[in-house]
Amino acid sequence: MIGLLQRVSDARVRVGGEIVAAIGRGLLVLVGFEQGDDEARADRLLERLLGYRVFADTAGKMNLSVREVEGGLLLVPQFTLAADTDKGMRPSFTPAAAPETGRRLFDYLVGQAERRHAPVQAGRFGADMQVTLTNDGPVTFWLRV
Repeated sequence: MIGLLQRVSDARVRVGGEIVAAIGRGLLVLVGFEQGDDEARADRLLERLLGYRVFADTAGKMNLSVREVEGGLLLVPQFTLAADTDKGMRPSFTPAAAPETGRRLFDYLVGQAERRHAPVQAGRFGADMQVTLTNDGPVTFWLRV
């Protein structure tokens, strides 16, 4: 399971011109699911997302988590993160989880996030989404669990 975490000052997701999710200060996380991923990995990713220290403390050091700053969490499914790009000029999606597995795991991840943190917003699985963000820093981390 892959999470591309971006510290943002704001982010939103549009589907068909309609805003379906938006946060202010917080984390935008693009989430990719691979074959073999399960709920235990989703729990581990969420634990890391909520605890990962990427926000500045009073000394200007990245010592605070999204939970500690009471920031938003915007989860966006993105199967292209699981692409194999090792050879050729076209990505292979063989490593990606099957769509039904990805949907199940994304729904599970969002549900668990809503139980453990607020506010939580989510993109739409399988939709053609337009994601707009202001990356704060820029700060971006690739998490793989």
